[in-house]
Amino acid sequence: MSPHIPSIDFYAAYARFNLPVVPFDCGARCAPHNPSGKPFCCDICQAVPSAYHQEWRFLKANTDLWHIWRGDECLANPEDPQALAAETPDTMRLLACLGPAHCQREYRSLSCRQFPFFPYITPDYAFLGLVYNWEFEDTCWVISNLGLVSPDYWASFVRFYDDFFSTWPHELEHYANRSEEMREVFTAQNRSIPILHREGGYSLLRPINGRLRAIDAARLPRYGVYQELE
Repeated sequence: MSPHIPSIDFYAAYARFNLPVVPFDCGARCAPHNPSGKPFCCDICQAVPSAYHQEWRFLKANTDLWHIWRGDECLANPEDPQALAAETPDTMRLLACLGPAHCQREYRSLSCRQFPFFPYITPDYAFLGLVYNWEFEDTCWVISNLGLVSPDYWASFVRFYDDFFSTWPHELEHYANRSEEMREVFTAQNRSIPILHREGGYSLLRPINGRLRAIDAARLPRYGVYQELE
């Protein structure tokens, strides 16, 4: 039997989760390092956003910003949409937008609002805090500057996903799977996972045993072109 899918009020959801990740335009920090000149997270050649099926219906009814991702939006590297769709949760579908020059921020998808983070779920299904999408370590400026993440954004992220998982418990499984994938990747690389803990403060988690140790944000690693202090 398919899991129950609750009705989500996306007007209210977007209003609750609407703060910037940092208190300035972080896209201006990464865009100069992208050949396209766009922020990496807003470049369809770098990242394909997703939305819940009912979220897509909400967006389609309220804005012309989005369309179903066809795979040909990146002229330099067209893709077969079926291949990536096969890796996408059944509750979601892949979208493309008009691009950063035409962004309507009030209609950013949840995947845009959370980027580069996602909720970290422990093996015993506890929501521990925020972790980043490691596939963007070399391109996302925020990942190399976690100490600048806005405390207000951090707190709103935790509140939003606490409420979201309470309303839609099945979606905890989606992020539990993503967290397990992260543990496997970081274990293979003998690395600890940086976590913005739900109670505040930064921690490093040993993925093989779940042990946490506090760390000063200034000691967190930097990646790619951002390894040089700015």
